[in-house]
Amino acid sequence: MSDRQVTYDDVVAARELLADVALRTPLVHSHVLSAAIGGPVHLKCENLQRSGSFKVRGAYVRIAGLTEEERARGVVAASAGNHAQGVALGSGLVGTSSTVYMPHGAPLPKVAATNSYGARVVFSGDTVDTALASAVEHAERTGAVFIHPFDHPDVIAGQGTIGLEILEQLPETGTIVVSLGGGGLAAGVALAVKSLRPGVRIIAVQAERAAAYPASLARGEPVTVPPATTMADGIAVGRPGELPFELIHYLVDSVLTVSESEISQALLLCLERAKQVVEPAGVAGVAAILAHPHVFEPPVVAVLSGGNIDPLLLSKILRRGLAAAGRYLTLRVPLSDRPGELAGLLAELAGLGANVLDIAHERIGVHLGEAEVQLQLETKGPAHSDEVLGSLRQDGYRVICD
Repeated sequence: MSDRQVTYDDVVAARELLADVALRTPLVHSHVLSAAIGGPVHLKCENLQRSGSFKVRGAYVRIAGLTEEERARGVVAASAGNHAQGVALGSGLVGTSSTVYMPHGAPLPKVAATNSYGARVVFSGDTVDTALASAVEHAERTGAVFIHPFDHPDVIAGQGTIGLEILEQLPETGTIVVSLGGGGLAAGVALAVKSLRPGVRIIAVQAERAAAYPASLARGEPVTVPPATTMADGIAVGRPGELPFELIHYLVDSVLTVSESEISQALLLCLERAKQVVEPAGVAGVAAILAHPHVFEPPVVAVLSGGNIDPLLLSKILRRGLAAAGRYLTLRVPLSDRPGELAGLLAELAGLGANVLDIAHERIGVHLGEAEVQLQLETKGPAHSDEVLGSLRQDGYRVICD
């Protein structure tokens, strides 16, 4: 962390530096979210940014500010993926080498993209915090310049340029909602926006499984929370940054948390209704709007902070989102082990309009003369799911919901 403080003038300077590097991402109106809160909601699509997330803004500003001697030593960073890509891209643009430490299990598309931008990827530990410690050790050992993902004035200033864009694109903005991990994005946006429009509310959102900020704000200083697994790996940071914490403490109006189920529903909504592919960490703000619609004063802007998601993970999350929305049923039905029983069950489901996505017919491990059918069904919503279950039970089937 640098001892230098970050100012509004730093954000303005960062914007000039990023003029030919970062895209001015679009602001897209969301009809479904607007209906949920009773006022306009817009999505700031940083998932469409170069390298797939907002991270390139802060990473480039930091790297571009290095001296020639520092550039010659190369840079090192740690990330679950988005900061890694931002550092790799930024390093290539200014002509310096980069090494990036990533936790084991980092999404493969993020690893591949980081490699494609020219960085050397090294795996270390199972969390971002472990990778961060390895990157710091590498910097001390080799002399490479450590590019912190959130705890540096240049990084915060770069992320703050998003706030300037939002106010230009929607001057009447009432609330801005951002994802919160280490705090660079929330701190930068809050600094930029509050400097120009103090009345705009800034709400930051963490995954409840990795929420260090509520405890830290209650204590009045950064505290470390035990690492936990969350689908929102991009904001799974165990300890707030010192500099972001100070800015968030004074400038952010509220910090909310969202569950895994709420994140998956938000991701599904972005894909189906907004036609935006967003990673779990990037939809935390949307998840909060869906979970707490009356908290947000419109017009609202939710920052979709990144879109780098493994397709395999996406398919799993979408199924979870469908289940949470009452559109996906997993159930078991014991049947007599006689010809025609399975066909009869499937015919009934077809008549009820339930789409069978997967089926397994199990004889081993059940009572003699019985079989068990395991089904995954797609339905039209909660009411339809209840109708399917009710009709099956009314017709004598013993239905076990998983």
